[in-house]
Amino acid sequence: MTSPAERYAASRRRAKQISAMGPLAQALEDFERELDFPLDEFQSVACRHLASNEDVLVAAPTGAGKTIVGECAVHLALASGRKAFYTTPIKALSNQKYLDLARVHGADRVGLLTGDVSINSEAPVVVMTTEVLRNMIYAGSSTLDDLGYVVMDEVHYLADAFRGPVWEEVILLLAPTVRLVSLSATVSNAEEFGQWLTEVRGTTAVVVSEHRPVPLWQHMMVRHEVIDLYTTRSHDLGDTLGAGAKDTSAVLNPDLVEAVRRAERSSAGPAPGGYGRGGSGGRGGRGGRDGGRGGRAGKPQGGGRGGTVRPPRRDTVIERLDAASLLPAIVFVFSRMGCEAAVDQVVASGIRLTTQAEQKRIGEILEATSVRIPAEDLDAVGFSSFAVAAMRGVAAHHAGLLPAFKEAVEALFAGGLVKVVFATETLALGVNMPARSVVLERLVKWDGREHVDVTPGQYTQLTGRAGRRGIDVEGHAVVLYASGVDPNAVAGLASRRTYPLRSSFKPTYNMAVNLLTNAPYGRVRDILEQSFAQFQADRSVVGLARQASRSAEALAGYRASMACDRGDIDSYLELRRQLSDVEADGERERSRARRRAVADSLDNLRIGDVLEISRGRRSAWAVVVDPGTSGFDGPRPEVLDEERRVRTLTAHDAPQGVRVAGRVKVPRDFNARDPRARRDLAASLRNALTSGFSGAARPRADAVDHDAEGRDGGTETSIARLRAALRSHPCHACPDREDHLRWARRAEGLQADHDRLTARIASRTASIARDFDRVCEVLLQLGYLDREGDRTTVTDRGRWLRRLYAERDLVLAQCLGSGAWDGLDAAELAAVVTTIVYSSRGDDEGGPSVVHGVGTRLSQALDATARAASEVEALEREAGLTPAPSIDTGFVRLAHLWARGSSLSDVLSAGDMAAGDFVRWCKQALDVLDQLTNAAPSPALRARAREAMTLVRRGVVAQELV
Repeated sequence: MTSPAERYAASRRRAKQISAMGPLAQALEDFERELDFPLDEFQSVACRHLASNEDVLVAAPTGAGKTIVGECAVHLALASGRKAFYTTPIKALSNQKYLDLARVHGADRVGLLTGDVSINSEAPVVVMTTEVLRNMIYAGSSTLDDLGYVVMDEVHYLADAFRGPVWEEVILLLAPTVRLVSLSATVSNAEEFGQWLTEVRGTTAVVVSEHRPVPLWQHMMVRHEVIDLYTTRSHDLGDTLGAGAKDTSAVLNPDLVEAVRRAERSSAGPAPGGYGRGGSGGRGGRGGRDGGRGGRAGKPQGGGRGGTVRPPRRDTVIERLDAASLLPAIVFVFSRMGCEAAVDQVVASGIRLTTQAEQKRIGEILEATSVRIPAEDLDAVGFSSFAVAAMRGVAAHHAGLLPAFKEAVEALFAGGLVKVVFATETLALGVNMPARSVVLERLVKWDGREHVDVTPGQYTQLTGRAGRRGIDVEGHAVVLYASGVDPNAVAGLASRRTYPLRSSFKPTYNMAVNLLTNAPYGRVRDILEQSFAQFQADRSVVGLARQASRSAEALAGYRASMACDRGDIDSYLELRRQLSDVEADGERERSRARRRAVADSLDNLRIGDVLEISRGRRSAWAVVVDPGTSGFDGPRPEVLDEERRVRTLTAHDAPQGVRVAGRVKVPRDFNARDPRARRDLAASLRNALTSGFSGAARPRADAVDHDAEGRDGGTETSIARLRAALRSHPCHACPDREDHLRWARRAEGLQADHDRLTARIASRTASIARDFDRVCEVLLQLGYLDREGDRTTVTDRGRWLRRLYAERDLVLAQCLGSGAWDGLDAAELAAVVTTIVYSSRGDDEGGPSVVHGVGTRLSQALDATARAASEVEALEREAGLTPAPSIDTGFVRLAHLWARGSSLSDVLSAGDMAAGDFVRWCKQALDVLDQLTNAAPSPALRARAREAMTLVRRGVVAQELV
C-alpha cells in the first residue's frame, strides 16, 4: 500500500504530465474516467504519448490489454473532431471490433468496411481491413479527409507472406499528419521496428511490456496426469524475459521426467485410451498425415519394450481439465479435420459440460444462427451436429467453418457457454477468445508444404490465450506427452521469446502502377527503399560492411609486406602460377598416357596367355583364364598366379602394364572353383617358366619414358618459355623473394574473401528497388508502362490495372485485356475468376487441369487463362523475379454449379470441400467480380460481372457477417 504522501506526490506528477500534453490532455482524462478499471503502466505511458501528438508502437503479450491504446486513439479523434480508422488483418477481427466500438460510441458514429461489407462508411470511426485503407490511399478517397488517427491492430501481421506488404504500403503512404498507433504481439525486435517507424513517419514512441497481467503456468500431461513443467510453478518465461533469455532458476521438474520414463517403460503397445485412426482422431483426413506423432521436438524418452506412448484421448483430457477446474479451454489441433474429429469423439463419449440453464441460453443463440442460414441449406452445412455439440459445451473453430458457425462459437465461448473449443492456429490471430487453459496436442504443424516444428514465437502466441484478465487469477498451458516429445524441448519453447518481426514486403504490379501514377520513377524507388524490408536488409549489411572494412585494412597490410623494390611481385607470382598450371597439365596428360598404355596391355588378351606383371624390381607371373570385360578403369581379365590363386587383374595391379611372354594350354572344362584344376594349371605355368613357352611372346605396353611421354612439343615449348621468363623477371633475384610471395598468396586469399563480402553487400543494398525495376520491366514488355528516355509513365492498360487487387493481378489484367473472357455468360465468368484467387490447401494437387462438365466456352477461357499465366511466368523468370503461383482450377466446377443455381448440398457433394471453405472462396471471387464492375475494359464485361455477383451472392454466401 502506498502512503497518503506518496499518493499525493503521484497525483502532482500526473497533473504536471497532463498539463504538458496540450489540448488533448482533458480528452485523455475523460477517457480514463470512463473506464471501470485503472490503466496499467504501459497503457498509461502509450496513451500519454498519443495525447502528446506522437505516433506509438505498443508491443505487449496477448491478453495484456494493448487494444485499450487503440480505443484511446478513437476517443481522442472524436474529442478533437477528427476521424479514426481502426484496421485489422482479418475480417472476423474487424467484425468483432466494430461491435465493440459501436457499443461504446453508438452505431451512428461507427462504420465497417471489409471489402464485401459496407456499413456507415462515412462515420467518424470506421473499422476496416488494411487492404481497404490501402485502396483508399491509392484512389485518393475523400473518406480520408480529416483523418486524424489510424490504429493498426496486430501489426506484426506484416510478416505474412501475401498480405503483409499491404501494411508497409499503408505505413509508407499514409499522410504524415495522421497519427499512427501500431499494436503488436510481443516481438523480440520491437525497438528495431520502432526505429524504422521513426525514420519513415517521424518520432514514434516504443512502449514494450513483457508483463502478463495473468500469470501463465506451464504443464505437460503424461497419460492421465497433469504435471508441472518446472520444479517451481514458473511464470510464462516467454513473456517475462528478454529476447532469447532463459530463466536459469527454472529447472525441469524431475517428477515429469520420471513420469515420462514410467510411461515409456510400460508401453508395450498403444496406451489405454489412445487415439483413433490417423492419430488425429475419428475421421482422419488432412490432419492425420503425420501418423499421429506427438511431435518432433526431441527424441523419444526410454523406449521400453518397443511400444509407443500415445497422447490421451480427447475426452480423457477434457475430464481431467474439468476435474482440475481448468475449463474453459482451447485445444489447438493444427488440422481442420482433426478439429471436427475431436468434437465427434467428445460427443460420442457422452461428455456434457453444460447445465440446463446454459443449454437454454445456447439454444437461443443457435436459433438466431439458424435464421441466418437458408432452411434448405441447414442439413448441407451440418447444423444439427454443430448444435448437438454446442449444447454439450463443445465446438470447433477453424478457417473452414461457416462464418455464421464461427461467430456463434465465439459468442458462446465468450459467454462461458461453450467450455471446450478445438481450434487451428488461426484462432491465435487476434480473435478475442481467451480461456483459462490452452492445450497443445502436438508440437508440429503443417505449413502448407511439410510438417514443421512449432517455433518459440508460435508457442508464445498460442499459449498466450490462456488466462482471462479480470476473471482468472492464473492461466495454464498444457502440452500432451507422446513418444517423441522431449520435455526439455517443451521447456525451451516456454522459456524463450524469440519472435522477431521480419518484413515480407515486395513490390507488386498493382503497387508499381499506383505509385507511378502519382510520382516519378526515381521518387518511387526512393519510397520503396524506405520499406522495413530494406531497413532490415541495410541493418544486416552493417555487420557485413564492418567485416569488409576489416578485411580491406588487412589487405592493405598484406600488400605492403609483399611489395618488392625490384619489380612487380604480382606479375612474378602470375608467371609462377602459369608455369605450375602448364606443368600440371603435362603431368595429367602423362598420367592419362600411362593409363592408356596399361589398358592397352590388358586389352585383347586370350585364354592361355602367360603374363609378366612388373612391379618395380621384381615381376610376377600369371596365366589368363578369362579375358573378362572392360570396367570403368579398363579391361579386367581373370588370371591364375603361381600360388594357385584366381583373381581379377586391374590397371592398379599392373601400374607398368603387362607383357605376354608365351602361352600354356588351359583345358576347355577348366573350373576356377575346382582346387585340382587350379593346381594342375599352376603346375603347367611353372613348367612353362622353367622350360619355355609355346607361342610367340608379345612386348609389354609400358610407359617407360616418364619425362617425355604424354608431353607434346607445344607443352615443352611453353614450359621452356615460362621458365626463361621467370629467370629474367626482376623479382627473381630478390633475396626476400619467397617472403614476398608468401604475403602475395595470403593477399590473394583475403582478396577473394573480400570480393565475396562486397558481392553480398551489393546484393542486399537497394534490393527492394532492384525488384521494383524488374517488376517494371515486365510491365513495360506487356504495355502497362511506357518509357521515353528517363521518363516512365502509366499507359491506359496500366490505369485499369491500378484497380485490380489480387495475388495474380497481372494474370487477371492479361485475361481482361486479351478478351479471353469476353464471350462468357455470367455464371461462366463467376467460375473463371476463381482461378485468380483460389489455391488448393496443403499438398492437395492444384494448378491448371482439365475441368469436366463446364462447356466449351468456359474450357476455352480456362485454356486462355492458363496461357496468360504461363506467359507472365516466363517473363518473370526472364526478368529475375520469383514467379507468382500458377493458376488453380480446383474451384471452377463448384463455382459454376453454384452460379447456375445448384443447391448447396449438390455443390458440396460434387467436391471435397467444407461449407465454410466454399463460402470463403465464393466471397473472394465476389471481391474480384466487384473489382471488374469498375476495372473491366468493356461496358458489357462490367455488366456481366455485376450479374455474376448476383448469381453468387445467394443462400449461405449472402448471409450477413455482423
